Amino acid sequence: MATGSEHRIRIDGVELRARLDGAASGPWLTFSNSLASDLHLWDTQVAALGGRFRILRYDTRGHGGSEPGPENIDMARLVADALALLDHFRIERTHFVGISLGGMTGIGLALAAPQRLATLTLVDCRADAPEAFQRQWDERCATARRHGMAPLVDGTLARWFTPRFHERQPETVARIGAMIRATKPAGYIACANAIKSLAYKPRLGEIRTPTLLLCGRSDQPLPEAMRAMAQAIPGSRYVEIEDAAHIPNIEQPDAFLAPLDAFLASGRH
Repeated sequence: MATGSEHRIRIDGVELRARLDGAASGPWLTFSNSLASDLHLWDTQVAALGGRFRILRYDTRGHGGSEPGPENIDMARLVADALALLDHFRIERTHFVGISLGGMTGIGLALAAPQRLATLTLVDCRADAPEAFQRQWDERCATARRHGMAPLVDGTLARWFTPRFHERQPETVARIGAMIRATKPAGYIACANAIKSLAYKPRLGEIRTPTLLLCGRSDQPLPEAMRAMAQAIPGSRYVEIEDAAHIPNIEQPDAFLAPLDAFLASGRH
């Protein structure tokens, strides 16, 4: 199948947008997005790695060019979507890199279908949903339902990037803000409901896929949570990225790429 191409795939009654890029004969590498972003979140990494990997990106349901579907979904549905995309493109085995919601999806994949993953990279994510965490999503979903995504943009950007990055790269921050604003409220609510169903923490010790965990140092309280995740996942490695918050692949692309590239090279299949 040709690279550098976009595709529309119907899964469970919902049309998802996917994109293929990179080396047609290279090993597969799949990127999965955060909540309230689209597949262009990975443009810099695709440009850097596309010469060696065949890359699949996709918009999670209700994001970017993908339809939202029902609002009452759980993480198992997002994992099933990812597996259906791998099946559609006949990808038997892939490296998987997921940020935030995408990382949560990656954990689910490693537990449900470990034979499909060559390596797993988890970026700024967690494996559980304590009560206080769930209440945050209830509040944000209520805002999205009543007023759309616009009122959520500034608060999300404040969590995603450090103040210094806001000052240094206002154009990039504005571009990501437009991505957040364009997210369909129904898709945001559905995926937030999925996040609230997170219950992977007790099963992290079952993961046998080679795993790298990356986290922005300023993305509090996730560094502590991800260090604990790394201790629970056998043989995994944790790397903290300085001067970065929730989206380190945008804020510190070089510091993000260095450990990722080395990890992928060590586990290339």
